[in-house]
Amino acid sequence: MKRSEIVADTAITLLADRGMRGLTHRAVDEAAGLPPGSTSNLARTRAALLELTLARLTELEMRALASVFESASFELSDLPAVMAEALYIQLTDRRRTLARYELALEATRRPELRKIYDEAGHGFRDPAVALLAALGSRDPVRHARQLVAFGEGLMFYAIAGAGATPTLDELIEAMRDLLTGMVR
Repeated sequence: MKRSEIVADTAITLLADRGMRGLTHRAVDEAAGLPPGSTSNLARTRAALLELTLARLTELEMRALASVFESASFELSDLPAVMAEALYIQLTDRRRTLARYELALEATRRPELRKIYDEAGHGFRDPAVALLAALGSRDPVRHARQLVAFGEGLMFYAIAGAGATPTLDELIEAMRDLLTGMVR
């Protein structure tokens, strides 16, 4: 594992466990078991550390979701299960999802991070637009935005809200309800 991956993975864990205030260069060094100053040598500023962490988080999320989307057949009847499985993966790795929420909130205050965060989001939204268009959506851009918002809302409610984590079957049913309305 490369040092940049060790630093970023440790930063993801710190964000999930301690929040944004708990993420410092020194805390990453200590938690990763690295010599003092190692994180600073790799990412000199806090902004650089956040950018490194967001890039790694995006890579990990893409990798986790790739197995779902690469093996799936994208027939309308299969789509609710595929989308539900993707959500379930995000819900079961709370560490990654909590870190993403921390970074999303920080991006509202840091324009340079917002730009990177938004670009990373296109990697998830753009395929949804193409998929919904291929399945017959009358407005695939709007429907993809709604699909992402629905998924984000479910995840936020389960992880940071007052709700319990839905089962895979409950997620499939929720996705079936949503997608049926989009691509009748």
